[in-house]
Amino acid sequence: MNPEARRVAREAKNTPALRFAARAGYAANGLVHILIGVIVLVVAFGGDGETDQAGAFKAIAAAPLGFAVLWILAVALWALGVWHVLEGVLARPTTTSAPDAIDSVVSDDTVEKASKWGVRVSEFGQAVVFIALGVVAASVALGAQPDGDTAAQDASRGVLGIPGGVFLLGAVGVGVAIGGIAFVVMGGMRSFEKKMSIPSGALGDGVKVLGIVGFIAKGIALLILGILLLVAAIKVDPDAAGGLDAAVSALIALPYGPWLASAVGVGLIVYGVFCVFRARYARL
Repeated sequence: MNPEARRVAREAKNTPALRFAARAGYAANGLVHILIGVIVLVVAFGGDGETDQAGAFKAIAAAPLGFAVLWILAVALWALGVWHVLEGVLARPTTTSAPDAIDSVVSDDTVEKASKWGVRVSEFGQAVVFIALGVVAASVALGAQPDGDTAAQDASRGVLGIPGGVFLLGAVGVGVAIGGIAFVVMGGMRSFEKKMSIPSGALGDGVKVLGIVGFIAKGIALLILGILLLVAAIKVDPDAAGGLDAAVSALIALPYGPWLASAVGVGLIVYGVFCVFRARYARL
C-alpha cells in the first residue's frame, strides 16, 4: 500500500471518536443478532417474522423512536466498516517466515505479501458487510421495506442470466459456505481471543463460552445459506436461493426442524451477547 495512505489510515485509527464509534458498531451488530435470534425462536414454534437483518431492523422501526435507534445503529455499523477498511490498509502479515518445507521454493517476502493480502481481503470483506448492514438500517429508517429473500432471489436471477452465471452463483454459494465453516472453526479454535483483551476469572470464561457457541451457531446459519445458493445454481432456479430467512425456513422443514432452528436461534442470541462484550474488550 502507498506509504501516504498508510499514514492517513494510521492517524484515523488513532482518533478516539472513531474507536468509540467502532466499539458501538460491535454492540450494534450484537443487538441485530440478538433480535434475529429471538425472531428465529418465535418462528420456530409457529409465530410470524422475518428471520434476517431486515426483519430485525423492521422490528426496531416498529418500536417507539425506532427510526432514531436505526440511525444510531447505521452510523455505528458504518464506523465499524470504516475501521475494517483502515485495518485492511494497515494489514500486518499473520506469519513472518516461510515454513521450512517450502523455504527453498517460496521466499519469506512472498509469504509475507500473501499473508498481508489475505488479511486485507478479510478486513475489506468485513467492511463491506458492515457498511451494507448500515445501509439496510438507514433504508428501513427512511421507510423502506426490504426483503432479504426477494433480494437474494433477484440477485441470483440476474447472475444466472449472464454467460457463466451458473458457475458464478455456485462460486458465491461455495464462498458463503466456506465462510460458515470458517466461523465454526474460529469458534472451535477460539481464534477470536487473539483480537480481544478478555479478562481473567469467571467473566472471562463466560465471554469465551459465548464466543465459542456464538461463532459455531452463526457458522451453521451461513453454511445453510451457502448450500441454498449452491442448490439454486445446480438447479438453475433463482427461486431456490434466499437469505437467512430462507435458510431458517429450510432448517425448520427438516425432521426435528423447529428444535434445530431453536438451537440456531439461541446460538445467534449468544453470538449477539458476545458481540456486546466484544465492544468492550476488542483490541482497537
